[in-house]
Amino acid sequence: MQKLCLLLLIAFTIQSCTNEKPTEIIVIGTQHKPVPNFDENTLYDILESVQPDLLLNEADTGRFTADWKYKIAPNSNESIASTKYVDNHEGALLRPYEFENRNQYRIDQGMRPTESFTHDLLDSLYEAGMLSEQEEAIVKEYNRALEPLLEIAAGDPKGWNNTTSDSLCAYRQYYQYQMLTKITNSREEFANRFHTKPDGEPISYREGYQRYANFWDLRNQTMAKNIMNMTDKTGAKRIVVLCGFMHRYYILSELKRLKKNKNIVLKEFYDY
Repeated sequence: MQKLCLLLLIAFTIQSCTNEKPTEIIVIGTQHKPVPNFDENTLYDILESVQPDLLLNEADTGRFTADWKYKIAPNSNESIASTKYVDNHEGALLRPYEFENRNQYRIDQGMRPTESFTHDLLDSLYEAGMLSEQEEAIVKEYNRALEPLLEIAAGDPKGWNNTTSDSLCAYRQYYQYQMLTKITNSREEFANRFHTKPDGEPISYREGYQRYANFWDLRNQTMAKNIMNMTDKTGAKRIVVLCGFMHRYYILSELKRLKKNKNIVLKEFYDY
């Protein structure tokens, strides 16, 4: 009898786990500032349709008070819509998931402002016809890769929240962080120009831009880990992750990997 009870208990536990409703994560690519086709009201309406119990914003903890309110009045589409949503839905949570102290880290590591200096120098070499045929082709394709994204960004949010737009974003970012470095890592102009970091150490445009490219991976991978940590910590069952839509493809790719062996499904906002 004791053995039978134990077997029944195990069977019940397995059945309960099998029937447990999966956690839903919805990654919504956004535009940070209001534009004619997308503003805080557009985003708020989307949140109302999804009805999440946890909202994750692309911000770090330093922007929040101890009770998870923005220290400074929200001024982006995401922060305004998220604040309004949690104010109107008792029990809904708002949390950050950004790479901590992102901007200061980039400054301290010499990525900023060498990234913009590098692009300016690259543009000047391109305009002066000083690049090789192969290098010129890379710059042309990098510029061309942005065109369909600008067109998509001017339309409906569904247009930049799907697998096609994700692929376009991934392609453009590949050119920015993998292909442009083929030029900056081979031409002496980028090795012979320097910026002085806050610690007084010089850093070449070449090294600064390479660090900038590497940080794209580190930042997105860290954000995805933070999303999973917040998911585990809060126990939320329907989670909306808001991110600039150029990040969406990378975050989704990481979440697909990290959610293996977990009762988690990834959904789109228009599934609701």
